[in-house]
Amino acid sequence: MTAFDFDLFVIGGGSGGVRAARIAASLGARVALAERGRLGGTCVNVGCVPKKLYVHGAEVAHTLRDAAGLGWSVDGARHDWSSLHRRVADEVTRLNGVYERIVSGAGAQILRGEARIVAPHRVAFRDGTAEREITATHVVVATGAKPRRPSFPGAALAWVSDDVFALEVLPRSVIVVGAGYIGLEFAAIFAALGVEVTVLARHDHVLPRFDAGISDFVIEQLRAQGIRVETHEEVTRIERASDRLRVHTVRGHHHEAERVLLAVGRDPATEGLGLEGLGVVLRHGAIRVDAHYATNVPGLYAVGDVIGHNQLTPVALAEGMALARTLFGSGPETVDYRAIPTAVFTTPSVATVGLTEHEARERGHALAIYETSFRPMKATISGSTLRTFMKLVVDRDTDRVLGVHVAGEDAGEIVQGFAVALVCEAKKRDLDRTLGIHPTAAEELVTMRSATRVDA
Repeated sequence: MTAFDFDLFVIGGGSGGVRAARIAASLGARVALAERGRLGGTCVNVGCVPKKLYVHGAEVAHTLRDAAGLGWSVDGARHDWSSLHRRVADEVTRLNGVYERIVSGAGAQILRGEARIVAPHRVAFRDGTAEREITATHVVVATGAKPRRPSFPGAALAWVSDDVFALEVLPRSVIVVGAGYIGLEFAAIFAALGVEVTVLARHDHVLPRFDAGISDFVIEQLRAQGIRVETHEEVTRIERASDRLRVHTVRGHHHEAERVLLAVGRDPATEGLGLEGLGVVLRHGAIRVDAHYATNVPGLYAVGDVIGHNQLTPVALAEGMALARTLFGSGPETVDYRAIPTAVFTTPSVATVGLTEHEARERGHALAIYETSFRPMKATISGSTLRTFMKLVVDRDTDRVLGVHVAGEDAGEIVQGFAVALVCEAKKRDLDRTLGIHPTAAEELVTMRSATRVDA
């Protein structure tokens, strides 16, 4: 028998924490998981899941607009945001229960309350007003991240992304500050449902970590839908202007709307955990870990958004599993970060895997670039102005496909399949000898024969 109360103590019941707790318990470890809120973390409660459900609701608006061109008469259709909001909230509550059953069903103990680390292997746990000390061989921090609220004057007047999930009535107009994943997804949702939307981008492009071709294409498509996208607009302050909010920028411009959404990134949630007192090394607020998610403090680990590597649910899940198997399984296990697929559920949707053209050149690759932009088949009779864009980044000398980038309907579904090809180190000639499924948009990725440009 060990002298510790548990083999593993997990702080945080989000994707990474739940996966670590479940796998460790299934491997025979004595596990406790502490969570002060609802299980499921950002993804289930104020992220991926409810966001995607709102996206589905908004997509119907585009279908209705295309209906006449496809032979349908749709009269009197209207959207009730409050109804969608309630249905989404009910689904989130259902998933909270699912996560609880997953954890407890694996044999882990769920503790409702707050935890802070007071020393190596020692956690102070508070349930209401009572506090007790719990010891564990291994402690894992999996507290995720939270929306960043800038320090400029008036920032408290604006929403952050968490606030949108509690929204019961849509405003007539919204300014979205930020042009990354979160900002563009909510901009597309609001715009489809009839809200006047302005996006303020700090730089000259949107989706800053994506391929430049994708960024240029998405700006064009957003503007075609009536969304105002203003670039080089860095916000300096927000103030009330009667029943509206006024946003001022460095360039001396101002923009007004009923509401403002701040979507300028997410910061690791490390406050109140006792990390500074232990001497845990942080980097830009994120917990620094080694290849096996160990911090510089013996017995203390961290996974998921709190380590700041890639703030994506599948990454947190993989890290939680790798850590549990390392500690209680057959030996050290790591996550392969080389080809992480990701999607942005804006309109059009975006998905990508592998290197951007810029990243590939920075790493010294001589490239062959294949690009295409076309009007989807449905749009030829529906009247939709939305287009599709696809791009392959290929190493000129080895023929290996380094990146796949898609913007258009079902982009995420398409790229998920091609992510397997990149993990398997597919060559461009492998795509060339693959038969397409006709007629689909995805077949374009295996029928692009002529390079748009080739490095000399």
